Amino acid sequence: MTSIALIGMPGSGKTSVGRLLARRLDCDWVDCDHALEERIGCSIRAFFEQQGEAAFRDIETQVLADLLAQERRQVLSTGGGVVLREANRALLQQRAHTVYLRVGVQALWRRLRTDTQRPLLQVADPRQRLTDLFTVRDPLYTQTAAHTMETGGMSSHQAAHLLAAQLELQPPARLV
Repeated sequence: MTSIALIGMPGSGKTSVGRLLARRLDCDWVDCDHALEERIGCSIRAFFEQQGEAAFRDIETQVLADLLAQERRQVLSTGGGVVLREANRALLQQRAHTVYLRVGVQALWRRLRTDTQRPLLQVADPRQRLTDLFTVRDPLYTQTAAHTMETGGMSSHQAAHLLAAQLELQPPARLV
């Protein structure tokens, strides 16, 4: 196995930390949502509106399996809901060193309150929706991850630096 997978809530820093971490570790960086959009040929938001969440999650599982089957050193920035499917959790546990970038709801709300691109937050009360998502997903992230890193008070650069240092000091046996 040659993958580090970052999981966490929307706005937890998976994309920005992933990009910086890959650069620091001198390996490939893959944004799973971007790979998914390439596969479906449109934005995730448009696909959600046209096909629904279930169809989106089916394709997400296929894309995740394909990316984790590749034999290359890579950092994957996953979508926030990737842990909702048991099959995805199993893939992440078996084929990657999975790190949960944990951020509390208050910090997430500060980061996301003006975001209009995340389909699941386009509701009448996005703050309550965020709280509800966190309540469901936090235990799944914790269960799936080999390592949890509290990043609510850190910049992306600080989080990537700390995570890289931890991996350099104690690299997972599966990543060496």
